[in-house]
Amino acid sequence: MSRDGAIARVRDTFDTGAFLASLRRRVAIPTESQEPDRLPDLHRYLEDEIAPSMASLGYTCRITPNSAPGGGPFLVAERLEDPTLPTLMTYGHGDVVRGIPEQWRDGLDPWDITVEGERWYGRGTADNKGQHSIVIAALEAVLGERGHHGFNSRILIETSEEIGSPGLDIFLTENAADLGTDIMLASDGPRMTPGRADVKLGNRGGIAFDLSLKLREGSRHSGHWGGVLEDPGVILAQAISCITTPRGRILVEEWLPKSIPPKVREALKDLDIDPADPTLVMPDDWGEPGLSTAEKMYGWTSFIVLAMITGRPENPVNGVQPDARARCQLRFTADADHTRFLPALRTHLDAHGFQIVTITPVRENFFPAWRTDPENPWVDWTVNSVARTTGTAPNVVPNSSGGLPSELFGRALGCPILWIPHSYGGCRQHGPDEHILAPLTREALSIMAGVFWDLGEAQGRPQ
Repeated sequence: MSRDGAIARVRDTFDTGAFLASLRRRVAIPTESQEPDRLPDLHRYLEDEIAPSMASLGYTCRITPNSAPGGGPFLVAERLEDPTLPTLMTYGHGDVVRGIPEQWRDGLDPWDITVEGERWYGRGTADNKGQHSIVIAALEAVLGERGHHGFNSRILIETSEEIGSPGLDIFLTENAADLGTDIMLASDGPRMTPGRADVKLGNRGGIAFDLSLKLREGSRHSGHWGGVLEDPGVILAQAISCITTPRGRILVEEWLPKSIPPKVREALKDLDIDPADPTLVMPDDWGEPGLSTAEKMYGWTSFIVLAMITGRPENPVNGVQPDARARCQLRFTADADHTRFLPALRTHLDAHGFQIVTITPVRENFFPAWRTDPENPWVDWTVNSVARTTGTAPNVVPNSSGGLPSELFGRALGCPILWIPHSYGGCRQHGPDEHILAPLTREALSIMAGVFWDLGEAQGRPQ
């Protein structure tokens, strides 16, 4: 009965093909939450696959319908060994984005795992069925080796993450009293680099808004009216151009953190960014001057234009157009006040003479930022556990660059929220040919078994 024994057990599930078989069953259920007619499959994933798997480990499971229209159900599985022991929460999502099978390479099927060398292809292998399957397999290995976990355990699987987690906030708020937790350790998203583990302390937030103006009904002949009538495309382009410098430095001061906290800057100092795509160029002079690439991506605010349109680009007509619209997005850290973003933009545009441009928030595309305090003792404990397994200190990432529901859990549970991701930047999640890497997956199983073993040991565990 040992830590090495638990790790050997979970590696055996990988080496014998047992883990692949479990993941193949899960990938085969087409849990596309973006498709309303897949709602029965979301229920089937929890009822026929996850609940029986957890019940075999001594977990009590309950499945709760989603209060949000169109949202998929929630599963909470819990195994409570002793009220004096710490309680772990883990999280994953069983839904996936659309399979789009017609876009996958010949020979690949989004609903069946295809093994080609070190790559396992299938929808959900990386996001997120593979990752929560790793967590479940690691919990099983520790239980098999020790006979008990040595901690209380809950796992929450939702089925609407890919449509913005509708209903998750309400579910957590209504059930907070029954979900008391000392630490949440979950797995989602990619590592910084395939060969080194990450411990992420939260996520950047996101807010989207439309900039638009309408000057008249219908277009007017460009020969007669060009250069005479105001052009909404030109006005909107000029309005957007006043938001940043020509090299992308944000000029709306209230969008920016006052500074990057010292502990965050220290964590980012040696962080290498692996673009996972050799065609991507990250010029040093784009964005905020004086910041490293890691600081721009994980410690600062970013602004991009997602889409912009005036007229009909697919079939232009020779006319001065009546209107123009752009969808814009900000990503921001917990160090910036998102409640000031749109009022500050209104003030900025007005000061530059663009009162005519309307700002419309896109409510469904908002998610808040969150970061667990880097000084929290659970951070060092988790980092040390991962390093003990891999022999290398993991990257400590203050927050992911993308979105995760960290704030919802942190606000409802009042505990540190840590993420240990098990995919990589080139996994093609959300697109055709999604996959995971076999060596990374085997190591991930070992990492999580080591973490869960250490959590069951009183010595060295934060109190």
